[in-house]
Amino acid sequence: MSMPFGYVSPEQVMKDKADYARRRITQNSRSGVVLSCEDGILLVTPNSSRALRKFSEMYDRIAFAAVGRYNEFEALRKAGVRYADMTGFQYDRRDVTARGLADWYGQLLGSLFTDSPKPYEVEIVVAQVGKTTADDEIYRITFEGSVADEHDFVVVGGQADRVAALIKERYSASMSLPDAMRLAVAALSVQGDGAPAEPLSGTQLEVALLERSRPLRAFRRLSGGRLEGLLEQAKAAQVGQAGQEGALPAGSPESGTLTGGVTAAEPDQADAGQSDDAGS
Repeated sequence: MSMPFGYVSPEQVMKDKADYARRRITQNSRSGVVLSCEDGILLVTPNSSRALRKFSEMYDRIAFAAVGRYNEFEALRKAGVRYADMTGFQYDRRDVTARGLADWYGQLLGSLFTDSPKPYEVEIVVAQVGKTTADDEIYRITFEGSVADEHDFVVVGGQADRVAALIKERYSASMSLPDAMRLAVAALSVQGDGAPAEPLSGTQLEVALLERSRPLRAFRRLSGGRLEGLLEQAKAAQVGQAGQEGALPAGSPESGTLTGGVTAAEPDQADAGQSDDAGS
């Protein structure tokens, strides 16, 4: 029996959707970094917009991070906040966990990926800060609804594999907040061709911290003078470590730096309202 004209197998449909979403996220978003350190869980990404946010508080000690189409992940963020608030109201605040939110997002995105003609062009991270770095929880949820339990750090969007490889070389769970900031910015700064770019300033970054010492409402944004001060501390730590290493070339794994300095990320490629870089 011959297939009807224009028939496309379900396997091919799913493959085409996945290829489309993966390509759009890679091309039209900048990488975002979420990593644990002594002070809490640090979230860093290039974003010059002060209105279109990629990081947000979800509930008490839980944060939301996303890359991709802004309008799509913003709708998911709002839905997740409503789900968390309702769960905490109906049961107990302790019942609202990053694991529960990640599972909920996985089911929602899985259904959207299967049933919608066009998949969501998003990747999501749900992170919960614990009493120690060993207690931190970081979950990555992809466009098709897969949930991955990440350890120590995760990179989403843009050239995620390249950025993650650079962070893995120097990451330590015992690093301080300035060291974590230096590592994140240095890894994000390396372009695809390895060439340096213009130095990043605080106005070009979106930075947030799930602060470990806070019992509730652990999420806080780092901006303005606080962010500039943290960047200065990161630069000072980088210069001091480079001096201790002597004549080792910048950019080598042994030099303590991933690049010759704190430099900028990939150039802006997105249009307003179409990706997470809108307005940046």
